[in-house]
Amino acid sequence: MNELISLELDDCKESMEKAVAHTESELTKIRAGKATPSMLDGISVEYYGSMTPLSQVSNINTTDARTLVIQPWERNIIGTIEKAIIDSNIGLNPQNDGNVIRLVVPPLTEERRRDLVKKVKEEAEKGRVAVRNIRKDANESIKKLKSEGVSEDEIKVGEAEVQKLTDAFIAKVDHLAELKEKDIMTV
Repeated sequence: MNELISLELDDCKESMEKAVAHTESELTKIRAGKATPSMLDGISVEYYGSMTPLSQVSNINTTDARTLVIQPWERNIIGTIEKAIIDSNIGLNPQNDGNVIRLVVPPLTEERRRDLVKKVKEEAEKGRVAVRNIRKDANESIKKLKSEGVSEDEIKVGEAEVQKLTDAFIAKVDHLAELKEKDIMTV
């Protein structure tokens, strides 16, 4: 295979891996009824004048499947952390005892589970669209190589390889979504 096409394929694969990784990180933010420290990943608190991720100013642990415990490294920011959690709209009410903040994750209702599954499907579709856009860009780049002396046959082979990559990465996105759906629907 032509080395210009190989370079395009490497770029394509790398971009698709990033798209799948992004989809996976978005799916982990969707709450499945179990308490996980990653549920708080998007929350930042004001700490010495700058916004700092919650995980960098406290320990976040799970005591059981339904409870998160946030232990700030400095007691004086416990109120700030509590306010940040309330403002983040993750649907959890912090319980502050002066030393730690407890978050009790309520069990999911059937209706809420269905809503979360819809959200999972939306995120998976965004992931598939991202992979397809990468395929389109890669195919355009490969077609442009014709002006650099790459033969029609090599271009066709390159496009076929891009399609194989696309199919593989879309299957990965589908698999991630399937696992997340199963996780959400498990009572």
